Amino acid sequence: MIQLTGAGKRFGPKVLFEHFDWMVTPKERVGIVGANGTGKSTLLKVMAGIESLDYGTITYAKGITAGYLPQDGLSLSGRTVFAECMTVFEELRLMEQEQEGLSHKLSELDHESAEYAQVADRFHHIQSEFIARDGYNIESQVGSVLSGLGFSRHDWQRRTEEFSGGWQMRIALGKLLLQQPNLLLLDEPTNHLDLEAREWLESYLESYPNAYILISHDRYFLDVTVKKIIEVWNKRVHFYPGNYSRYEVLKTERRAQLEAAYQNQREKIEQLEAFINRFRYTATKAKQVQSRIKEMDRMDKVEIPPDERTIHFKFPQPKPSGRIVAEFKKVSKSYGAKFVFGGASFVIERGERIALVGVNGAGKSTLIKLLAGAEPVTSGEFTTGHNVITDYFAQDQYKELDVTARMLDDLAQVAPRASNTELRSILGSFLFTADDVFKTIGVLSGGERNRYALARMLMMPGNFLLLDEPTNHLDMRAKDVLLEALQGFSGTVVFVSHDRYFLERLATRVFEVGEGEVHVFPGNYEDYLWRKNGGHLVAPVLARPEPEQIALAPVAVSAAAVQEKNGARLNPMKLRKMEDRHKLIEDQIARLELEIAADELELGNFRSVEETVKLNNLLMERRANHESLLAEWEQVAELIESSR
Repeated sequence: MIQLTGAGKRFGPKVLFEHFDWMVTPKERVGIVGANGTGKSTLLKVMAGIESLDYGTITYAKGITAGYLPQDGLSLSGRTVFAECMTVFEELRLMEQEQEGLSHKLSELDHESAEYAQVADRFHHIQSEFIARDGYNIESQVGSVLSGLGFSRHDWQRRTEEFSGGWQMRIALGKLLLQQPNLLLLDEPTNHLDLEAREWLESYLESYPNAYILISHDRYFLDVTVKKIIEVWNKRVHFYPGNYSRYEVLKTERRAQLEAAYQNQREKIEQLEAFINRFRYTATKAKQVQSRIKEMDRMDKVEIPPDERTIHFKFPQPKPSGRIVAEFKKVSKSYGAKFVFGGASFVIERGERIALVGVNGAGKSTLIKLLAGAEPVTSGEFTTGHNVITDYFAQDQYKELDVTARMLDDLAQVAPRASNTELRSILGSFLFTADDVFKTIGVLSGGERNRYALARMLMMPGNFLLLDEPTNHLDMRAKDVLLEALQGFSGTVVFVSHDRYFLERLATRVFEVGEGEVHVFPGNYEDYLWRKNGGHLVAPVLARPEPEQIALAPVAVSAAAVQEKNGARLNPMKLRKMEDRHKLIEDQIARLELEIAADELELGNFRSVEETVKLNNLLMERRANHESLLAEWEQVAELIESSR
């Protein structure tokens, strides 16, 4: 469909990529990856015909249609959402109108006339094409796509200009999917989608009849949608078969092979140089010396590209809070007549990492604002525990920054004891290097400002972190480093994220916000999905947890894993997930053992009969959970062992 030959592109003096050859086939399923600024979006724009190449050629097959979705910036107005999507089928609607006109004309003409035969022939031709292109189902197609992208039936009749930028991008994505071009080019299509819409898009792309190429920093999304990875790095473009997980394995292997080849070549060169230096001035060895010099000149030198820059940081560990960090007792929240949720009761304990999930607009950001004290509760009681120090990172945190301040100066105010070298090192970790550190905050892009705001908060974090979409504007490697840091953080974390991989690796409990309620689910995000899809709900819903219910519930082995235990071996992806689950259970066992020891110690300090009874019940509950976790740990270990 499209062929790139010797393709190269510059951005000012910087070469993004060069010597790139690629033939795009009709059923391509490709993900483009690479660090921010390497040229991924530029490559997509070149293929869409929006930008031209500086070197090489690009050739399009006849009749090829390409549909391009940018990261943001699209704005629609003048129609309802449904009418805007129907513009995609303008040609079919004209055909439908022509059919109606021809049908009316046929009813007036003499059946024996030549004109009737001519009109009838045109009518049958139009009708056949209309049916072949599924013209009678265009309205249902529009409805299906809009519903999948999260638009309610009420939204269909709202004007497009009433929606925020993120929802406008959903409309634009919906139009592209309805058009079904030969080649779909999507730049960060999941940026503005909640988890439900992402899962729908994954399913839609699975059955998409044509080729698509997409850029995404969502590891899970790439794993389930693409069959080839293209990496843009160090001015080169490399191909890897398989999904993102396979790419990571192959890249590691490729790097190891490259390093081995480099080492072998260096040893060979050292041997040649030693011979040349030893016999350079020996007449009887002149031919051998010249032969080795020519051999060195003919060598294709193996080069190892530098490692990608990533964000490197460790949280300064905060002072510990009390065991109870925050508690909701029958909390409700409304904005005037708009009801968000009500009757929410739960306890957040020290060290938990709680994910807030739910569709866009359900109230996740509202709940995190209540926990941060940025919004008052409408009714009920919200309390924080002993020595709790809260830090809140909002989606638009950058708006709170002083736009006139230079980054280096602003960071120095946050951490006055840090040296200039330390401050520059921190900013460099967040990809602000060299003279970038002297830029004023006002000249940064929205993504850069949010990245700086995250760095600023992490200089002196509290022991109760509230993070609303912290991974926005971070590339995949930066997300990994942030994830690792949060996993090693000793405080408590409540976060909102639409990144499935981030959710699965970080959450120890899940709070689902939706339909005016807050539901509490134990375990990680995979456990939450299992219970949502028919598994047993362990945690009570909308009930205030008594002390004996606070204990961490055991992680349930998924039904699919149990089935595989008795059948075929686990595939590599599921095996890795089970290994991660095994580690999570170990962590939960260790945590329970510490809590049991603390409870046993506290039982020695008598306060009252009522407190002793409650504490004893809690201790018994935790011991039972401990036994259950041990049994499950053995079950998962056996499953992993049998699959190796």
